Amino acid sequence: MIQFITGRKGEGKTKRLIEMANEAGKTTDGHVVFIDDDSRHIYDLHYDIRFVETGSFDLFNYREFVGFVYGILSQNSDITDIFVDGLTNIIGKMDNEDLVKLVKKLDVLSGTNSVNFIISMNCVPEELPEEVKALMI
Repeated sequence: MIQFITGRKGEGKTKRLIEMANEAGKTTDGHVVFIDDDSRHIYDLHYDIRFVETGSFDLFNYREFVGFVYGILSQNSDITDIFVDGLTNIIGKMDNEDLVKLVKKLDVLSGTNSVNFIISMNCVPEELPEEVKALMI
């Protein structure tokens, strides 16, 4: 399953994502991963949640981000949920076409690895492609 939390900066997307991650951490039988571009929110998350900061990695496009996720999944087969805060801050270059391709890749990963992806993005929701709008929560 893939879900998106979208909106403009300052609308509470990160707070909601952190609450969802902490709740998933309490209820899952597996592991939860939280990916962010900086470490500001590391102490807002429950200590059982694996925090991954992407600031020291140059992820220039959606393909590199998918490879990054492959690396995370290859190290732990018990991951049930991956939360991504600020996708547009993590990936250097991504247009709507790339976003649709990313969704398709993550959908395959979600199905083959039984992982839920919950992703927040700073954007104007009305400008997103239909494939992404359908996944918004």
